[in-house]
Amino acid sequence: MTRINTNVSSMIAQQRLNRSGNDLQVRLERLSTGLRINRGKDDPAGLIISERLGSDINNIEQAIKNGERASAVISTTEGALTEITDLLNSIKSLAVEAANTGALSAEEREANQLQIDSAIQSITRISNTATFGGLKLLDGSLDYTTSGITGTEISNANITGASFVNASSINVDVDVISSAQKGALYLSGDNSGVPGTNGEILSSTTIQIRGPEGVREIVLTSGQTFASVVDLVNSQTELTGVEAALVNGNAASGLVFRSADYGSGAFVSVERLDAPDTGDNFNLFKLDGNAPVPANGVPWGDPALVAGNRDDGADVSALINGILATGDGLEVSINSPSLGMELLLSESFATDPSAAASTFDITGGGSLFQLGPDITPLQQTNIGVHSTSAESLGGTLVDGDLQFLSSLAKGKDNSLDSAADRRDFSALEDILNTAIDEVSILRGRLGAFERNVLDTSKRSLQTTFENLTASRSIIRDADFAKESSALTRAQILQSAGTSVLALANQQSQQVLQLLG
Repeated sequence: MTRINTNVSSMIAQQRLNRSGNDLQVRLERLSTGLRINRGKDDPAGLIISERLGSDINNIEQAIKNGERASAVISTTEGALTEITDLLNSIKSLAVEAANTGALSAEEREANQLQIDSAIQSITRISNTATFGGLKLLDGSLDYTTSGITGTEISNANITGASFVNASSINVDVDVISSAQKGALYLSGDNSGVPGTNGEILSSTTIQIRGPEGVREIVLTSGQTFASVVDLVNSQTELTGVEAALVNGNAASGLVFRSADYGSGAFVSVERLDAPDTGDNFNLFKLDGNAPVPANGVPWGDPALVAGNRDDGADVSALINGILATGDGLEVSINSPSLGMELLLSESFATDPSAAASTFDITGGGSLFQLGPDITPLQQTNIGVHSTSAESLGGTLVDGDLQFLSSLAKGKDNSLDSAADRRDFSALEDILNTAIDEVSILRGRLGAFERNVLDTSKRSLQTTFENLTASRSIIRDADFAKESSALTRAQILQSAGTSVLALANQQSQQVLQLLG
């Protein structure tokens, strides 16, 4: 066909040249950006999934940074707690030295007291000044706030974790279902077979009293009153961990030997070392199966009363918001994903399962750590850090009153001079041991949080970050070998297309030869 108005060959050559030119531009763009997908038209589905993966990758990267920041906070907190532990151990050493009153002068004890006072002040100072980027760590700022705690029921509360999901506060119900008990052995004061001797020892005997603190032998004489036996046993309480009392306050009702403390670790054992005389009525009984002590304190006639020479105490058992708590003496604790706490119950509340449940509210506080890429409760964790000042550490019941480390300062109830005057350092030691345990447990809890939560979360997120990045790279990144080959092909086609277009344009000029 020889036409000059329409050059179809030229049009075809132009179309092919445009296509090769567009392909050449695509290859150059991909090689220059390193991406296979630069705009939606390159791969609509691939763009959608790659953008979603990119968002996930950014969120995970920030979650990893959050975990690293949390680890830094925990490490700083533990560093301050380490110093407090050293100070507490120093106080303990000074107290042990001061207890050697037979070889230590009053002036030396006073010098020890000055060191203790200085250490107590340092503990409070560290508690108030330990910070991370302006965030107070140990002054109670990271502790949970509570409302409505009744001191006659709950002596001390330490909230370790609480999750406020769709709630501004958390209501807590503490219901004692099984009472805390002391180990107890009963001796009847009814000597009706020998008129006029009720509440007295009928024949001389030697007994061995054993408790958590140790063992002592006591000689009882014929005609000795139960009241004097009580005084004799109680004078040895610090050495045995066993105390005595008249049943119902009446010698004729009997005598009870009991452990000084509550809990399964407390016990009392009373053994007679000599052969019993016929009819001397020195027979010991206990409540079988840790049955609760009758309300009037008189066990005689109770069907659970059985003969025995040893009895163990029992831990309090309680439900906290329907969760069975772990009991330890008068203390109960739970540790669930939504709520963790340690409560020291009052003696009257912990020994009365019939009492109404104690209720209080956790109104806020604590520290919230965002450890996952999504802002959901499942990817957050709550932890509380209570104050470690001397006024908050070492809370121990001493004669029914809650006393703290600050009571060891000069002029206070448990100072070295006060303990030396009483010849009794037990309260001082109990407070120190409790304070050391509190700090050690807090360090352990923070360490477990860092190791088992922060570190594992970080490793998991790093693995996810690597896998998602690799997946996104497969979808979106350009394959340079493939794109280089395609670029060469596009360049050749572009050059060939230009040559062919030139030939197609020249073809119309050949019609002139027909005109002669």
